[in-house]
Amino acid sequence: MVKNGEAHLASLRDARAVFIDGRRVGDVTTDPAFAGAVASAARLYDYQAAHVEEMTFESPAAPGRRVNLAWMTPRNQAELVRRRHAMERWAEQSCGMMGRSPDHVASTFVGFMAGLHLYEEKRAQALADYFRHIRDNDAWVAYVIINPQADKSRQAKDQPGADLVAQVVDEDAQGITIRGAKMLATAGIMANEIMVSGIVALQPGDEPYAFTAVLPIGSKGLKLHSRRSYEAAAGNGFDYPLAARFDENDAVVFFDDVKVPWERVFVYRDLRMMQAQWHETRAHVMQNYQCIVRLSVKLRFLLGLAHKVAETNGILNFPQTRETLGLLAAKASTIEALVTAMEAQGEDFRGTFVPDRRLLVAAQTVAQTTYPEFIEAIRLLSGGGLIMVPSSAADFDGGEIETLIRAAQRSPVTDSLGRVKLMKLAWDAIGSEFGSRHLQYEMFYSGPQFAIRGNSYRFHDWNGPRGMVEDFMASYGLPGAVMRAAAE
Repeated sequence: MVKNGEAHLASLRDARAVFIDGRRVGDVTTDPAFAGAVASAARLYDYQAAHVEEMTFESPAAPGRRVNLAWMTPRNQAELVRRRHAMERWAEQSCGMMGRSPDHVASTFVGFMAGLHLYEEKRAQALADYFRHIRDNDAWVAYVIINPQADKSRQAKDQPGADLVAQVVDEDAQGITIRGAKMLATAGIMANEIMVSGIVALQPGDEPYAFTAVLPIGSKGLKLHSRRSYEAAAGNGFDYPLAARFDENDAVVFFDDVKVPWERVFVYRDLRMMQAQWHETRAHVMQNYQCIVRLSVKLRFLLGLAHKVAETNGILNFPQTRETLGLLAAKASTIEALVTAMEAQGEDFRGTFVPDRRLLVAAQTVAQTTYPEFIEAIRLLSGGGLIMVPSSAADFDGGEIETLIRAAQRSPVTDSLGRVKLMKLAWDAIGSEFGSRHLQYEMFYSGPQFAIRGNSYRFHDWNGPRGMVEDFMASYGLPGAVMRAAAE
């Protein structure tokens, strides 16, 4: 028994409150703003149902029940690599464009479970029970862990508007009540559950904001306010082939006095644990490992796109073009090599084999500048070809307009249709609203550059490099120093 696309679509037809363009969405599986992305999400589960051995394992608590490998707790390097291969296969289904596929937050929870000993006893039991629930049901869990932007110079409690940031406003024997907002629920509209927490360090006085809880997307009082749908504006899959299929969407989540039972609360009014849950467990490592694996697939796609643009424009044999493509290939290979290296140098963390976090943050640091470089290179290789494409697929009318297209759209390796099709794909990847969102996403999803580079500094072992310098400096001194010391 394994979850398939039909089962996932059925699970999304609930009481969820999703708002866009001044209206509430009736059914996200059929609404023009989301149907294409939701269908792509369902195809992920259809893919795993068709490739059971490569994509799933048997749940240890539910014999006969197969669930995605993202839920596996890897015990050694081989199991970690097996999980990675499944993540790569899923990423390939969207060319790496679905950044918050189900294996992302699943990996986060695997990391939480590795540090289960850090949680307060009742909260640890709640987390363990919840993990079994979402694993055995192969649930798609999204999360919101960033505060809405207002005044970044102030603590959460000092933000303008008492209800801006999601906080606990009440508690009783049954659970807690949350009020306020969080961002960004990427892929939240196609998920089953959502985790609300925080990753930014809190200060004394911020205790009402110091909680981690989970609840179904359809919970009473939970509202998702979507950004503009690039899919709805795409029109068809020819003019915007990526946006029409993979606009996983982002949303601000509002908690309008939402009640969460205690069995779904894992951290409560604990400032230290809000940070420990990410960095003293291995949640931060596991979740961002999935991100880098997914990015490696995406860079492979963009590398192929760059090569095909060069072929189509007849510039593939220019020395400067090969220099550009060679540099891109090296950068893509660097990310792949870092994935392999962080697995090879992984650690056994209390029975869970996790990637080396020093190399992980190195990959994150490199990735934040690599993606913009890929986008810029494809722009340079494409030139004006990205702008001269016909207005839409309707221009292929079989008559006068198509005759104009065939006269103007030429290539040494393909026909007019092939050229237009490629350039529209390239534009959607790098220049459309969808493509621009992806540039912003890849630059900031893991945090601002100073934070990622700060982690690189923090997780690096400086004793070895400093020791090398100090040992070498100890091997020499001022000229004649030995003779003077002997004379004295």
